Amino acid sequence: MNRILIDKQDYGTRIGIVESGLLVELVYERKNSMPIVGNIYVGKIMNVLPGMQAAFVDIGREKNAFLYYGNNRDENGNVIIPKTGSDVLVQVEKAEVGKKGSVLTRKISFTGKFLVIIPNDNKIGISKKITSSEERQRIKDIVRELLPAGYGAIVRTDGEGRSFEVYREEIDRLLEVSEDIIKKAEYTRAPALLYTEVSGTQKAVRDFFHDDIDEIVANSKDDYEDLLKMCSKLNIDMSKIKYHSDKTPLFAHYYVESQARAAFNRQVWLKSGGFIIIDQTEACVVIDVNTGKYTGKADLQKTILKTNLEAAVEIAHQLRLRNLNGMIIVDFIDMKSEADRLLLRKTLEEAVASDRLQTIVVGMTELGLMQLTRKKKRQTIMQLMTKSCPMCGGTGRVYCSCSDREPENE
Repeated sequence: MNRILIDKQDYGTRIGIVESGLLVELVYERKNSMPIVGNIYVGKIMNVLPGMQAAFVDIGREKNAFLYYGNNRDENGNVIIPKTGSDVLVQVEKAEVGKKGSVLTRKISFTGKFLVIIPNDNKIGISKKITSSEERQRIKDIVRELLPAGYGAIVRTDGEGRSFEVYREEIDRLLEVSEDIIKKAEYTRAPALLYTEVSGTQKAVRDFFHDDIDEIVANSKDDYEDLLKMCSKLNIDMSKIKYHSDKTPLFAHYYVESQARAAFNRQVWLKSGGFIIIDQTEACVVIDVNTGKYTGKADLQKTILKTNLEAAVEIAHQLRLRNLNGMIIVDFIDMKSEADRLLLRKTLEEAVASDRLQTIVVGMTELGLMQLTRKKKRQTIMQLMTKSCPMCGGTGRVYCSCSDREPENE
């Protein structure tokens, strides 16, 4: 059975997506640190860097945000350079990380459950996961008929099979929001927040509540009632909505609390006895694969292949669970056979295919390191829910004298 668990706590809310008892995705939302990806601001250009075709923009947060303007061109193809002190309508594309401010875009969009509408555009895109050519054309015809001039759209996977009326209701709602925001931007003084991206129960319904979900369970009466209202509005089966009134904590009741806690561990054991080590740095995520306790039976290369294949599946799971993103480097155990390396890549590609965020297996480097990229949407759970130790600065090392230092295991 597939479930969504909405667990309201004192610090905020956590959302867990559980597939057949396995926690596959975990979202934390803190009361004092709500996600800002998708928020729309009127910002003020503070500093322009022509050499980088970028500008720093004050959107009213502690750190100025970064805006690339190189793709903003006039009719002759010349880059339009913004003026310092001018106002600009922007949307947060990537969240703040460490000392870096958020990344902005001038391509504003409004996301619904079934599609995204884009002002000042005229293209209609369809999710690649909708594979039927007839269905793709049917949807495109509906959206083209309903969208006014000057708007484009991207149809989400949940849009498959939806009726003309469902699309009409969602497009009308999103157009109303869009027109209101664009109108406000004309007279609002920067910096100012104009639109806040959905969170909590709204996010759970919009982004996670697909047809393959059997039930969505909330431990808050308010969230439960909100879920019923949203499902009624979107014509979604309300019988799938459950209220958890049991005294046992929600995640513990469904046996996923230990899985949620393990998502913060650096080391992850594999069923065979091997393990992977996950290190998050500012530049990238580095994952190391080890045979550990698994020694195989006879053939070394078969032992290595089995460990690597098992690790590939677990790595795909951990990327989604921990929301690891950006550039990811995996140091699999060296394999001599080219056929084994191809099988490993295919296994990894199949494992990441179920991820709702775009994940691309780039391939092996000359040094034998597997490269992946995963789209950045929000902070990792480690970045969001933990901070560096004030004593060691996050290095995790202990000073010792030469006399008491023991050699480390290689």
